[in-house]
Amino acid sequence: MKDTALSSKHIALGAKMVPFAGYNMPVQYEGVNVEHQTVREGVGVFDVSHMGEFLISGSGALNLIQKVTSNDASTLTVGRAQYSCMPNGKGGVIDDLIIYKIKEEQYLLVVNASNIEKDWNWISSHNSFDAEMRDLSEDYSLLAVQGPKAIEAMQSLTSIDLSAIKYYHFEVADFAGIDNVIISATGYTGSGGFEIYCKNDEVKQVWDKVFEAGASCNIKPIGLAARDTLRLEMGFCLYGNDIDDTTSPLEAGLGWITKLAKDDFIDKDFLSKQKEAGITRKLIAFEMIERGIPRHDYPIQDINGNVIGRVTSGTMSPSMKVAIGLGYVSKELSSIDSEIFIQIRNKGVKAKIVKLPFYKKA
Repeated sequence: MKDTALSSKHIALGAKMVPFAGYNMPVQYEGVNVEHQTVREGVGVFDVSHMGEFLISGSGALNLIQKVTSNDASTLTVGRAQYSCMPNGKGGVIDDLIIYKIKEEQYLLVVNASNIEKDWNWISSHNSFDAEMRDLSEDYSLLAVQGPKAIEAMQSLTSIDLSAIKYYHFEVADFAGIDNVIISATGYTGSGGFEIYCKNDEVKQVWDKVFEAGASCNIKPIGLAARDTLRLEMGFCLYGNDIDDTTSPLEAGLGWITKLAKDDFIDKDFLSKQKEAGITRKLIAFEMIERGIPRHDYPIQDINGNVIGRVTSGTMSPSMKVAIGLGYVSKELSSIDSEIFIQIRNKGVKAKIVKLPFYKKA
């Protein structure tokens, strides 16, 4: 089990540590509900240093990225980021990722921790463009400072105007006394904030200064359990649950990052035909009407008890105090407000299909 550069900090703070994607990670400190509300209403800090970072450079960098990802990276300008996915050649998804254009002919790809080796091997196998590839995953740390008070809490740590960084934009700037830190706004919580990329030997200083600067905003450390409830309230997909090697981006509602008009990319033909023919199943969002909490892999049924799909993610929403979930069902049974049933302990428990996001800011 690998540690992040901050594992000793989490243990000293009394975090409950669990194995996650090969790393020893903090799952919670005070409790999921308290930590969730801290991010919704104030500001909290996640250590997500387990994520992977690949630097792709050179004259062939863009061609390689265009080949292996579904979105159109040619639209990126320096200082912008893009959400995308990597089709697997069989209609499924290798991983979802964020692409940062650092400078001309240089891109940073941020991938899921559990897929670092798989993604590296996949991208490498398609590098016929002589792009230079560097795996920085073991050398860099990543903090996510999330919540509506993030700007107020962090502004004193940098000379740039944090309020000027738009969603899916970033700056390379000074932060917490360290130069050349990536400060981005690509949050996974729906409550605003920033991601801070720095080297492992810098992150303890960054962590300490973040908590000093944010003390007046009652800043708190937040575990991965609250990260999951926050992203689910927004309807953001989690790789391994809502998308994987068996789900197409079109089925998962990710048609908006699948640019079929761009030049050849992996699975372009398959996805074009799937779009033309129409998908047969679809990722839906639902709220429980009757009492019960949906969990991953619970069967979804129609009114007659026929299994029509399965739950991919589910929880009790801390913000809304109602149980919510995502799951795949047959396309013809996916209409908003349709009644479905989640099989919980051999009983069909009533739910209804709703529009995303579940959580809507007041």
